[in-house]
Amino acid sequence: MLAITDDDQNRLPEPNEPDTATPRVLSILSFVLGRLVNRNETLSLSRSSRRLGKNLEAFHGVRPPAITIPKYLNRIYKYTNCSPACFVVGYVYIDRLVHRHPGSLVVSLNVHRLLVTSIMVAAKVLDDEHYNNAFYARVGGVTNAELNRLELEFLFMLDFDLTVTSRIFESYCLHLEREMLMWNGTMLKIESGIHSNAIEDIAEISVEDMESFSSPVSNGGLT
Repeated sequence: MLAITDDDQNRLPEPNEPDTATPRVLSILSFVLGRLVNRNETLSLSRSSRRLGKNLEAFHGVRPPAITIPKYLNRIYKYTNCSPACFVVGYVYIDRLVHRHPGSLVVSLNVHRLLVTSIMVAAKVLDDEHYNNAFYARVGGVTNAELNRLELEFLFMLDFDLTVTSRIFESYCLHLEREMLMWNGTMLKIESGIHSNAIEDIAEISVEDMESFSSPVSNGGLT
């Protein structure tokens, strides 16, 4: 079981400066993914949908991590220094994955693992310089062996189709922008909450927070 300790935090590089503005895309993605998870959680509880999400069982934890989606995305951004475009492309990959595997649901049990895997893969595709799997595993709160396995699972589920053209990228940016405009009032509240806590060190995640996130996948699945 992996826990993020104070010593481990000291081995991480200096994060982006606290006064550096968090990319707006993180706030938008947090909101969009939060709505998606809430909708799918309701769907997965219905009698006819209990088996949905089976294709994503490799990404399931025993129970949802305590860390929220906004804080988790912010943590990845702060410590990996990946470009903001990686978050959009990571979202493209997740959306592509669920469309290729009908019935798969992004839920609270798998969204964190899907995010760290998809963003890491996107960074390898987009960024000239990026951290290795071991570092992403430490930032993401999973073991290196688990992240290696999740990356392979993710790539095979995508049939190694990692190409994102400029047209596709722009279309997803427009989609996210429309979501922002449609839910602007709620988005402003979310962004206010994130920026008001910008000086908080989100690297301090307790053992309890990460326990389910680092647990054996064999015990996971929709329950």
